[in-house]
Amino acid sequence: MNPTKQLSSALQAGEVQERIQAICGAVRDASGWVQPLKDEMARAIIGQDEMVERLLVALLANGHVLLEGAPGLAKTLAVKTLAAALAGDFRRIQFTPDMTAEDVVGTEIFDPRDLSFRVRPGPVFAHLVLADEINRAPARAQSALLEAMQERQATIGEHTFRLPDPCLVLATQHGGDKEGIYALPESQLDRFMLKVNVTFPSPAEERRILDIADEADQKPRVVASMEDLRRARKVATTIHVDERIKDYIVGLVYATREPMGFGLDLDPFLRHGASPRASLSLLAASRARAFLNGRGRVLTEDVKAIAPDVLRHRIGLTYEAEAQGLDGEKIVARILEKVVSA
Repeated sequence: MNPTKQLSSALQAGEVQERIQAICGAVRDASGWVQPLKDEMARAIIGQDEMVERLLVALLANGHVLLEGAPGLAKTLAVKTLAAALAGDFRRIQFTPDMTAEDVVGTEIFDPRDLSFRVRPGPVFAHLVLADEINRAPARAQSALLEAMQERQATIGEHTFRLPDPCLVLATQHGGDKEGIYALPESQLDRFMLKVNVTFPSPAEERRILDIADEADQKPRVVASMEDLRRARKVATTIHVDERIKDYIVGLVYATREPMGFGLDLDPFLRHGASPRASLSLLAASRARAFLNGRGRVLTEDVKAIAPDVLRHRIGLTYEAEAQGLDGEKIVARILEKVVSA
């Protein structure tokens, strides 16, 4: 490289470093509420640190979360505690086989006094919406969430209403129970930024749960506000992402579509790979994770840590994959082993 190009590269590198340092300062100023919120969540939720982190990632990245796990793993408690600690509006929708779309978005009610219709907003009009056991409702009720999740609006009758900012759907489903279950359509799965598998606590963690059982009725303290969250979101979108990190993100997603190009013999097991929405989600979630760790730039470890949650539900598997016991989790693990960052 000639001296002129070397000098230009050095100047550009210096500018990038100054920008990253400025972003780090903005992250420090905007993230003062993060640790108090984690502490408040830890008072109520024992042994689910990864689930709590993913919920915070989704809040910062403006994405929806699908929580999957057995009953009794504090999924509902985590969402309620999070809403209370942020002083946000919280609504819970208990999905059942007889649900209708109106139970989600609301309906128009006829008022005989003036012969007019009045809008009664549904539970989707809240900052945090818990869609509990979403896979127990039929497709029409599930699809009622689609417009709200994607467009942040809801249509009732002939009127369309904007939802609060933020408005995040945090849905739970049971993976093992097959009776009375309606599989979520791929179009709806793709709208969840993250799918988080919630596991059982360790014996030590479960022992701690017994110790704090008497404190379970204590109300969470308010440690932040929706304005704090909105300000943090703006900072998170400015976190620096190197070109090689963007290439790594695209490589991971593209490997779900053309695995042979990366030396992965996965073609017999894949019906389809992840959509471009997965790349956008992985970028936003990686930035949010960097924010939570107090950094002004995204590292490879951010992408690798969050990739399973972004990709596992976006991969369509063949019957052969199911016959061999392969699921999205194992496919993504193989891709992460093979695809490396430059």
